Amino acid sequence: MAVAAAGGGGGELRLLGTWSSPWVIRVRVALGLKGLRYEYLEEDLASKSDLLLRSNPVHGKVPVLLHGGRPVCESLVILEYADEAWPGVGPPLLPSDPYDRATARFWAAYVNDTFLPAFRALFRSLTEEQRAAAFENAVPKVEALDRALAECSKGKPFFGGDAVGLVDVALGSHLVWIRAVDEVAGTNLLDGARFPGLAAWAERFLAVDAVREVVPDAGKVLEQYKGFRAKWIAAAGSTST
Repeated sequence: MAVAAAGGGGGELRLLGTWSSPWVIRVRVALGLKGLRYEYLEEDLASKSDLLLRSNPVHGKVPVLLHGGRPVCESLVILEYADEAWPGVGPPLLPSDPYDRATARFWAAYVNDTFLPAFRALFRSLTEEQRAAAFENAVPKVEALDRALAECSKGKPFFGGDAVGLVDVALGSHLVWIRAVDEVAGTNLLDGARFPGLAAWAERFLAVDAVREVVPDAGKVLEQYKGFRAKWIAAAGSTST
C-alpha cells in the first residue's frame, strides 16, 4: 500500500522523468519498494521544461525527485536519499552493517562507471566488428557482477540479500535495455549457461511487484532502440559520403 511522503521534512513528491530511461526506472522502483506516493511528470528531452531546467540547472537531465519542492538529482543519489529521508519505510536499500553498506556502494558505482560504459559500446555498435569487440569487452564486466552477486547475496535471492537492494536496482533497471540490445545484436549478455546465478537473479528481479509495475513494455523499448539505430546508421552514412 502506498504511503504519503512524510518524514524527511515532509512535503509532496514529484518525479521528473522519461518513460524508458533506466535511470528513471531506478527511482520509480525504489519509490515503489518503499510504498511512497508521488506524481510522475513525463519530460520531453528535446524540449525540456522550465521545471526541469530550474531543478537540475547543472546537467538538465532526468531523473529529478522533487521533495517538498526541493530537487534531488542523479539516480544513485536519489536512491540513497530515499533510504535516509524515509527510514523504516519499506525495505532498506542499503544494509545496516557499515562494511556491507560500503560493498553495496562499491558495486553500484561499478555498474555506473564500469559495466554501463561497456554496455553502451555494445548498445551503440553498428557493424559486426564493432559489435564483436564491444561484446568481448563487456563479458568480463558481467563476470565481475556474477561474482559480486555471490559475494553480496550470501546465498540469498538478491544482491541485497532477502530483499531488493541498491545494487539490484542499479543493475536491474537496465535489464529491459540489455534484452533489447541482445534481440537486435544476436547476443546474450547475461547468458544463463555461462552466468546461471546472474540470469536467475534477473528473472527474480523482474518478477518483483515494484519492478513489474514500472518497467516499460519490452516491445516498446525494442522499437525505440530500433529507431535510435536507424538514426545512427543514417548519420554514419551521411558523414561517410
